[in-house]
Amino acid sequence: MNEPVPVSRAVDHGTAKLMPDVDRERAWLLTVDGAPQSYVDLDEPAHLEFEYTRRIGHLVDTLAEPGAGLDVVHLGGGALTLPRYVASTRPGSRQDVVEYDRGLLEMVLEHLPLPEETGGGGVRTHVGDARAWLERAPEDSADLVVADVFGGSRVPAHLASLGLVREARRVLRDTGVYVANLADGAPFAFLRSQIATVAAVFAETALIAEPGVLRGRRFGNALLVASGRPLDVAGVARRVAADAFPARVVHAEALRDFTRGAAAVDDADAVPSPEPPDGAFGIG
Repeated sequence: MNEPVPVSRAVDHGTAKLMPDVDRERAWLLTVDGAPQSYVDLDEPAHLEFEYTRRIGHLVDTLAEPGAGLDVVHLGGGALTLPRYVASTRPGSRQDVVEYDRGLLEMVLEHLPLPEETGGGGVRTHVGDARAWLERAPEDSADLVVADVFGGSRVPAHLASLGLVREARRVLRDTGVYVANLADGAPFAFLRSQIATVAAVFAETALIAEPGVLRGRRFGNALLVASGRPLDVAGVARRVAADAFPARVVHAEALRDFTRGAAAVDDADAVPSPEPPDGAFGIG
């Protein structure tokens, strides 16, 4: 009688659907125009279903002592999966989430509410353009900036340039970390340009992706990580290698070899990430 039922709604930029997971009592998959966007388990917010979100979770786990709070900016909201993870694993964290689609954010908060008993888990939500919001944010105010913004299935051009990365660096503290979720396939023109762009601003960079993606065998997600301080590459590498879907960390000389010949991208030259091939991120 009380079985959850799918929810579908026209939001500002497409049609969003929340579909219950038949194997987990209060878990939901969010799609927009058929493309998977987020997965949330309300009873177990530390459960990360998507591989790329688990990799960001592994990175978060290495940023400070276990349980220590962080100040986090999330560019792109989805179903608030990562903010819920941080609130669950690092109580006392302060988090700002910027989502462009007001209708989507309202739908998520209505059907997948943040925990009232913790005042929303320290999560503040904002409607607006990610870059415009970041440009107004105070400097030296965040430990982590997560860029996970897709217009449809592509990263918008204005979020793939030196201008965006410089703003992220300004907002981050000296020990802060920037991570961007990108998608590309061989010959990796977009991904290589993004690595060069981030390396022009941050002293340390690393790339996390599945071996099959790195070898050009398929189109997929890649996480670009950067900081002004040395990254815990070994710690992250151990965690992502032990995942159910193992990934590799490319760093130092290997990353420079991967990026060789690519140039940083100014606003005037920025382009969106490539259109994924049919079925790259679809669901059955």
